[in-house]
Amino acid sequence: MAETYDLLVIGAGPGGYVAAIRAAQLGLRVACVDKRKQLGGTCLNIGCIPSKALLDSSYWYVQAQQHLASHGVRLSGVTLDLATLLARKDRIVHELTQGIAFLFKKYGVDSYHGVARLNGGHQVVVQQAEGTALPLQGRHILLATGSVPVELPFLPFDGQVVVSSTEALHFTTVPQHLLIIGAGYIGLELGSVWRRLGAEVTVLEALPRLLPHTDSEIAGELLKQLTRQGMQFHFQTRVIEAQADGNGITLVASLADGTRRTFRGDRVLVAVGRKPYTEGLGLETVGLRLDPASGRLAVDADYRTAVPHILAVGDLIAGPMLAHKASAEGVVVAERLAGMKPRVNYSAIPSVIYTHPEVASVGATEQELQQKGIRYRVGRFPFSANGRAKALGDTTGWVKVLAEEDTDRLLGVHIIGPQASELIAECATLLEFHASAEDVARCIHPHPSLSEVLAEAARMAWAGKPLHS
Repeated sequence: MAETYDLLVIGAGPGGYVAAIRAAQLGLRVACVDKRKQLGGTCLNIGCIPSKALLDSSYWYVQAQQHLASHGVRLSGVTLDLATLLARKDRIVHELTQGIAFLFKKYGVDSYHGVARLNGGHQVVVQQAEGTALPLQGRHILLATGSVPVELPFLPFDGQVVVSSTEALHFTTVPQHLLIIGAGYIGLELGSVWRRLGAEVTVLEALPRLLPHTDSEIAGELLKQLTRQGMQFHFQTRVIEAQADGNGITLVASLADGTRRTFRGDRVLVAVGRKPYTEGLGLETVGLRLDPASGRLAVDADYRTAVPHILAVGDLIAGPMLAHKASAEGVVVAERLAGMKPRVNYSAIPSVIYTHPEVASVGATEQELQQKGIRYRVGRFPFSANGRAKALGDTTGWVKVLAEEDTDRLLGVHIIGPQASELIAECATLLEFHASAEDVARCIHPHPSLSEVLAEAARMAWAGKPLHS
């Protein structure tokens, strides 16, 4: 007899493992299946966490080389120990995956390792490593299998010269010249890592700008700062051919004027996006079909697919491919199965790009408001006028606050500068509770702190003038 669960989760990433834990907390009998031995999915194993570990390590390497002297800390003979840097990253990943395993045991979530496939009705078959096919039953089945990097047809991944973000986290030597196809957050973050560690980095982007969904003014400033750090950018440059040999790879790109240009490097990171991972999932056995345009599943407000007992969250459904979005959906799934009625506010999901300076945003951009014909006011305040930023020696960037002209309601916040990833959390809360710019300005922010920049930007949007500029 197959084990039967109230909720059977396929995928132990941020959407799946969070849903499993929350459902177990609410008294459901829960199991979670994942093809990896280590829990946590792409985000924890080969995505969010290891990339941030490398970003932080490489940041401190640059600080030691170039910036600590201004603080009176004089160093000499600073060298890179790449093996130790990578080992630190792996240790962090291991500790966090073990933490999820501990939580599964704590709350009674059964964990299975193997490749799960729908098998009609309420059944899932798990193909285990030793070759055993294990049948499981779920009253409800949650699909949380995440996404995988998009591969270019003429440039297949080989794991050595042509790599995805996965391999770019594990280079055992610093590339001499890293070519990056795609100027999205993955390309910019990993490009930053290897540029800091000594690689020449060239980014090729088919669009006219980087980060097309980010506030254009913020994106322009980030481009300026990354260029100052030595990254090279070529826009309206569409790669159309590639030729690898024993010494590296040559890319041929078509430019906006119709001419062609070649680029030579020893490795190329293809970072042109991600696509939902549904290969071998057996959707056809239950009559589910992906949207042909997006490759995603349609769901209702309860995250139920066209087959009511099968649900889906995260990268498999519409919305930004963000770990915290998937986790929020996983919590809602579990709580709705338990009779609660929460929801995800998709207009208040923050996004962060962990370059230096960091970029973070929540809510609408100016471009989106203009397209919708919404009248708004802008408040902007620079970190260069903030005492805490000056003390940190990190004054690049600003906070931009967008407020509705008639009501003063906060519509969006966009930040480029130090610790933007932390500052944006307050902004998401403000949008969630429908705060006005005046509300933000009148909240007492600690002094000295970077958060004062947000308060000043809000004051400018509300009153027309900040206090310290």
